[in-house]
Order: sequence, then structure tokens, then C-alpha cells
Amino acid sequence: MSPPVDRIASDETLPEAVDVVVIGAGIIGVAAAYHLAKKGHSVALIEKGHVGAEQSSRNWGWCRQQGRDRHEIPLARASLEMWGGLHEEIGADLGFRRKGVLWVTKDPKELAGWERWANDARQMQVHSHMLSAAEVAERLPDSTEGWIGGMETPSDGRAEPSKAAPALAAAARRLGVKLFQNCAARGLETKAGAIDAVVTERGRIRTSAVLLAGGAWSTLFCRRHGIDLPQAMVTGTAFRTTAAPALTEGALGTPGYCIRRREDGGFTVALRGRGTLHLTPDGLRYARQFWPTFRQRAAKLKIRVGKPFLDGLMAGASWSLDRESPFERTRVLDPAPDMALVEEALAMLRAAYPSLAGIGCAEAWAGSIDSTPDAVPVISAVEKLKGFHLATGFSGHGFGIGPAAGRLAADLVAGDAPIVDAHPYRYARLVDGTALAPAGAL
Repeated sequence: MSPPVDRIASDETLPEAVDVVVIGAGIIGVAAAYHLAKKGHSVALIEKGHVGAEQSSRNWGWCRQQGRDRHEIPLARASLEMWGGLHEEIGADLGFRRKGVLWVTKDPKELAGWERWANDARQMQVHSHMLSAAEVAERLPDSTEGWIGGMETPSDGRAEPSKAAPALAAAARRLGVKLFQNCAARGLETKAGAIDAVVTERGRIRTSAVLLAGGAWSTLFCRRHGIDLPQAMVTGTAFRTTAAPALTEGALGTPGYCIRRREDGGFTVALRGRGTLHLTPDGLRYARQFWPTFRQRAAKLKIRVGKPFLDGLMAGASWSLDRESPFERTRVLDPAPDMALVEEALAMLRAAYPSLAGIGCAEAWAGSIDSTPDAVPVISAVEKLKGFHLATGFSGHGFGIGPAAGRLAADLVAGDAPIVDAHPYRYARLVDGTALAPAGAL
């Protein structure tokens, strides 16, 4: 089931030519289009379904620095600053509230790992605090669980995935971005090794610069043009609860469940690290790159043969640009939620908090998470094809770091000084034999 997401209007007539075409109107593509327009570039934003309909509206809604891989911390810090000002800048409420993130544990080793991370992150101006058992009990007075300690970052926050990408897309349109929903980008036309045009189902747009922010679809699009992009697809389940007492006004992570307070009075809930890894031809093709992170996380994953993806997402590497593409056959990737995980999470919450005895599931959904071997995104030019850029592989972290990730992508496309060091996000690391470390985020 698709979670609700605000809908906005599209433009009607494709432009003959623009400076930049952005493919994919999730939070990353929308933010990039917005920042490109602020820089004065003409932009066409192309979306096969509708704005924010896939993972950008299916995530947990956490906006955090806490626990990020060290390479992501600069983007996370920049994004928190942007989240805090977007309400006034675009004149719309994205649901952002700086209410903090709290993690708790019963495992001394995990607590020690958090303390090491907090000490390292402090050198990067992220101020997370270690909490004693008594301090955790003070923050969660209704809990019946014996937490031995925790980590808290008061400057972190939360936002509403159903609102954020559409509100930012509407702001981008006011700056002149042309938005085309239900309009798939079928592929690229090139001339002398450089981008010349994007072919959509409605026609051709001439351009010399393309940013692909296609999430789970990016590997398939790239393969059509002979570009390798190692990504794995993990399906994660989340749900929103009925209205409930506020255990916390921010986000809470435990070894089992993770919750985020919602503006509607309930919680968004998921089980930590749990999901389904779909085995697909691409997954097997890139198995060597993913092996270190797979070994690290396999215990919490279900492994399934990826039949849903073979029928659409991963089907075929070639199609004619004048005929229907795979992107038109699946407008919105909408996997079924794992209801066993929903029931497990509800049982945990009811057992842990007497005040939640009557809590229920109001709506459940699943999303397909585009993951790289090191769980660090690709925000980069692709040297093999002049004018082609990627912003993908956000590995479940894209929503929170979306505003600054979009800004970084816009900087790179425009040839401007990047908002943060772009080296950790380079595409080449995935294909040039660089030894990739396992996922470093906590």
C-alpha cells in the first residue's frame, strides 16, 4: 500500500531545450532542481510517477546526524541547517521539528561503540551526549525495559515525508522549474561522447546536462547506456500507528524497534535493520562489492528471489527509445509490506510501554531502498559520458540528508564550488577497484 503523499500540479508542454534535465522527483531530485533554479539555470524535472511517491514518502522521517558514517556527517550537518530554514524560505511547512534523536541499548559493547562514535563526531562539530541508565529512565519514564544507557543528539530532528518533497517541488516550480509527472525518461541521446538530449515518453528535450536521481531505478537506466552502477535493493517495511501518548516528541531507536513522533499524533514505526534482500541478476553481478556489508547485516535480512523486480525493475538492459520502457510499465514501485514485522513491532511497543496497550496499526507500507556497497551515496559526474551526473544509492539515508545532497548535486552539475567535499561520493570508487569498507553508519 502506498503511504499518503501530497500531490502537486505539473506543467503541460515539454520545453524544446533546457540547461539541465533532472530525472526523478524524489527528495534528492527535487532538492537538486530547486538549487539549480536558484542558481539561475533552466531545469526540466521528469518523473515517471508523481513527486515523492517512492522511497521519499516511505522512509521514517528522521533528520539526523547521530550515527552517520563519517563521510555523511558533513552532508547531515548542512542538511540540518537547511531543514531549519526551509519553512521560511519556501513558505510551506515540511513538518520539520528539531526534537532530537535518542538511542537506547542493553548491550555494553553497543554503548561503547556509540561513545567512540560520539567522540569522533565531536571533532566534526556534532554534539551527541552519552546517557546513563538513570538519564534514559528520566527521558522514558513509561518504559518497562531496563536500558543501561543511550546516546542523544538534541540538534537532530524529524520531518513529514508525505509533505517534504511535494512542498519543495512546488517551490522549485515557482522558481521556474518545469515539472512533468507521469512522464518517464526513456533514455539519453548523445553526440561525440556527450549528452545531447533526453528522450521522454512525451518527446525529446535537448540538453547538455542530466542528473539521474532515480533511486531504485538508477541501475537499470544506467545499464541501458553501458554504465555500471552497483546497487542492491532492500525492501523495508514501516507503518503509522493510531493516535498515542507521546513517549518522545522526537525519534527513538532501540535494538528492536524505532519510532518517530508524527504531527498527526501517532508514530511512524519500523524494526531496526530488518528487511528483505531481493536476489536479482544485478545483485549477483555485484555480489563481490556487497559482500563485506552483507556479512555485517545478513542476520536481520530475509533473502528472497526477486520475482517482483524481474518483471519490471530489473528486466532487460535494452529497449527502443521510441517504444514503451520499463519505467512506464511501473509508474510507482509499491512493494507489499511485511505484516509479520508490523505485528512484531506492535507487540514490542505494547510490552514495553503500558500507556500503548491499545495502540494499533493505522496504515502499513513498504519501500525499495537503493543501497551502495559501502552505504554511502553516489553524488558525482560520470566521466564516461560528458554531462551525465548521478545522485543515487542513498542506502536509506536520503530523506534526512536530502536538502544538502540536492545542493551538492546542483553544485557539481553547475560546475560551482561544492557545499561539502564531494570526493567521498564519487562514482569512480564503485567501479575502479577501490577497496570499499563495510557500511560505517551506526
